[in-house]
Amino acid sequence: MNADDEKQLVDRIVKGELKAFNRFMDRYERLVAHVVFRLVQNEFDREDVCQEVFIKIYQNLGSFLFQSRMSTWVGKIAYNTCINYLEKKKVPLYDDHLPDEGGVYHIPADELGADELVEKSELALKIQAEIQDLPPRYRTVLTLYHLDQMSYDEIGDILGMPQGTVKNYLFRARKYLKDRLLCKYAQEELYQ
Repeated sequence: MNADDEKQLVDRIVKGELKAFNRFMDRYERLVAHVVFRLVQNEFDREDVCQEVFIKIYQNLGSFLFQSRMSTWVGKIAYNTCINYLEKKKVPLYDDHLPDEGGVYHIPADELGADELVEKSELALKIQAEIQDLPPRYRTVLTLYHLDQMSYDEIGDILGMPQGTVKNYLFRARKYLKDRLLCKYAQEELYQ
């Protein structure tokens, strides 16, 4: 959909055309779900957060000036809605579970999920589980970059941070992920 088509769609939505908003939701539900599912760990709250995102979009769509890409604006609303949710739930947003000064990780036993980890011996499952344990902002930057293949600028626009900060978070997320994997698994298990 080009910019003119999006402007026409937004005009129809602002005029109250429900089918137009349904089309809009179909177009952006994957992006919203991706952001929400990466940040909100509680599966029961995810649907509510997604609905809240689309309510905010609907309420503010008339003020969108097309000075950025629509996907960036939608992603930013989804991200900010999730951050508000996490702050209300008092979920740490940055450096939870990072190593102490000696580089040692202190991971509570109940977070290891040893039974599950033994059953899921494939590397992809191990990595996915560790990605889910990343602090929310690191997890978001990592997945937007690697899974959604967004540029540093696009991620920065969505998250409201400079490109250098995005690069820094991506570096830290990769290092954190690597360190956790090496801490929890024997090197042979990771390179099978």
